Amino acid sequence: MQRLISWFDRIPYGLLALLARVAACVVFWRSGRVKLDDWSATLALFETEYALPLLPPQLAACLATGLELGGSVLLLLGLGTRFAALAFIGMIATIQGFVYPQAWPTHLQWLAFLLPLLARGAGALSLDAVLVRWRRPCQ
Repeated sequence: MQRLISWFDRIPYGLLALLARVAACVVFWRSGRVKLDDWSATLALFETEYALPLLPPQLAACLATGLELGGSVLLLLGLGTRFAALAFIGMIATIQGFVYPQAWPTHLQWLAFLLPLLARGAGALSLDAVLVRWRRPCQ
């Protein structure tokens, strides 16, 4: 058993982070695509079911769709990962607080793969890591 645990301990964070980035990308990319596929239905949802107290429905729909599509690409590439993860966590908090408070199990799952990315970054298999390596010789 100790040998198995030791083997698991050697799984590099970069691989775990890549899996978390892909998982987040898939969840949010699909959601953004659904919004784009029927924009009039999306606007109707933001006017009724998703009605946020501080944002006009059209602006909220544009912001959510832009984050889901743009943030998904950033996470997949591992570029600006902490920024993208923080933006998604903010969106999740908004959804949890104002739209679907009963959906906390799903939101908790999303946080489970976003919080490590926020805390530790994208890992070695990312454009963030390439940029860090590229900047070091210049300093």
